[in-house]
Amino acid sequence: MPDKVRIALDVMGGDHGAPVVLPGADISLTRHPDIEFLLFGDSTVVQPVLDRLPRLKAASRLVHTDVAIRMDDKPSQALRYGRWKSSMWLALDAVKKGEADVAVSAGNTGALMAMSRFNLKMLPGIDRPAIAAIWPTLKGESVVLDVGASIGADEAHLINLAAMGSAMARVLFDIERPTVGLLNIGVEEVKGLEQVREAGRILRETRFPDFAYHGFVEGDDIGKGVVDVVVTEGFAGNIALKTAEGTAHQFASYLRAAMNRTWASRLGYLLAVQAFNALREKLDPRKSNGGVFLGLNGIVIKSHGGSDAEGTASAIDMGYDMVRYELLAKIGHAMAGDIHTATEKLASGAGS
Repeated sequence: MPDKVRIALDVMGGDHGAPVVLPGADISLTRHPDIEFLLFGDSTVVQPVLDRLPRLKAASRLVHTDVAIRMDDKPSQALRYGRWKSSMWLALDAVKKGEADVAVSAGNTGALMAMSRFNLKMLPGIDRPAIAAIWPTLKGESVVLDVGASIGADEAHLINLAAMGSAMARVLFDIERPTVGLLNIGVEEVKGLEQVREAGRILRETRFPDFAYHGFVEGDDIGKGVVDVVVTEGFAGNIALKTAEGTAHQFASYLRAAMNRTWASRLGYLLAVQAFNALREKLDPRKSNGGVFLGLNGIVIKSHGGSDAEGTASAIDMGYDMVRYELLAKIGHAMAGDIHTATEKLASGAGS
């Protein structure tokens, strides 16, 4: 295990860039003093902010870049003008060259995915990447994937997602054998799309040493924490994620309005302020900020474009954990073992 975790940071990414990204890096550095940062961005913008953060400055090396990927760029546009020279590309390239252990960016998601796939390539046995997110639940947290990397999934891809998601759960939650569920419109085996039913059959019939297949789960099971890993394809996963985020904001707005409606409600709030603070902490999106691009031959963390410094720090913390606890090695182990057996079984169409 390396003495230092080297993080390549796209300082120009996101809605706010250096004024938010660098303070976030400084917060993460206080929690993990063994981080070394490789910063990519326009030095005329980055250096003045960095000079105000002496601890971060001492732990960083700045690489000047003239080009920054815009948040509204199409992936093809970003590749056309940003390849080889943008802050996003060079952060990824540092991982490819072994100069960094993980790349973190709050930039354009489509551009980051396209550049990551083009530059880092895919791990053996995986044909498409996935975005994995951390989901707060009544029991703690779960990993949900895919939440938007690609639309649609066949049986083999869903099985790959189960392997990758369980590896991530072992890293983040320190669970020896996480439980995995397939998101479906019902828990009965006869329900859902053919690809989901077939993936469920293979997962049921194959014993995996690194995870336990629970079966189908429904949308409301995600928040209940029924399983440690929820597997779905990117279209449904992204809708589920955005719906949950919107519901959380809606609930918070309703709660604020109710608390300010009368003097009695304000008094009630004061009496229960500790409970409300605990609820706010649980629902704080900054705590679970950061999606992991799984399936790549390298670790890439996508921070939310609108994140503040604390949210950025959470994304960097996640990247740190992925490196420290050897996510890529765990995914490779899973793909080389029983997942290979399961996909062979899938190809042959034979049960065990």
